[in-house]
Amino acid sequence: MTATFADHFATLASQYASSRPTYPPALFDWLAERCAARDCVWDCGTGTGQAAVDLGRVFGRVVATDASAAQIAEATPHARVDYRVAPAEASGLDDASVDLVVVAQALHWFDLDRFYPEARRVLKPGGVIAAWCYGVLHVGDEGDAVDHLVQHFYHDEVGPWWPAERHHVETAYRDLPFPFALLPAPDFALSARWTPAQLLGYLRSWSATARFMAANGFDPVERLSVALHAAWGDPTQARTVSWPLSLRVGVCCN
Repeated sequence: MTATFADHFATLASQYASSRPTYPPALFDWLAERCAARDCVWDCGTGTGQAAVDLGRVFGRVVATDASAAQIAEATPHARVDYRVAPAEASGLDDASVDLVVVAQALHWFDLDRFYPEARRVLKPGGVIAAWCYGVLHVGDEGDAVDHLVQHFYHDEVGPWWPAERHHVETAYRDLPFPFALLPAPDFALSARWTPAQLLGYLRSWSATARFMAANGFDPVERLSVALHAAWGDPTQARTVSWPLSLRVGVCCN
């Protein structure tokens, strides 16, 4: 939990927008069904809008905020999404004005002692809050040579450059407080079919990769690319990439 905002993605906003995975539509359908109304949702820490666009399919209005102006500048436009630069702790939304608060892959960056009161303030009585994260990816089946290279890159090559908050993603937010009446949630699968170029683009969107490059003066993904292409084979052939998705959902009883 960070007390002050550190923009780990300012230099990666364009890469982030083009390379991050999208979430399963069933997740947003399920969340909408938990809400008494579908008038307005706050997507807090929207990044470049990976969740906001899908929320726009099931809610009348989406207010999508991020403290990073660079991220908002790269956000995917949508007729129902209002993108704004704002910190998680000061949304600018009216009291009791939203049916759902969503935090997708961002809760670990927030000052939770300030964010949770803000979420309670803007939620309607009985409103829903949902936070999720996706952990370390896997490529193909167990024992896949490409997956072995990716795991080594994650843990050993750029591993020392992950911000401390990354720990909470690896532990599926189990160590973060979530002071709401919990709702049981089903398991949702996060996966994509990617070529090597798409996978390498995703690795470049990591905060650890950017910090490595700033400290060492070269792109570690470029070095990985040679071995990864050799292990992959046909570069036009897509492989399944999967991530564990961890979801916490609660009801606000203000």
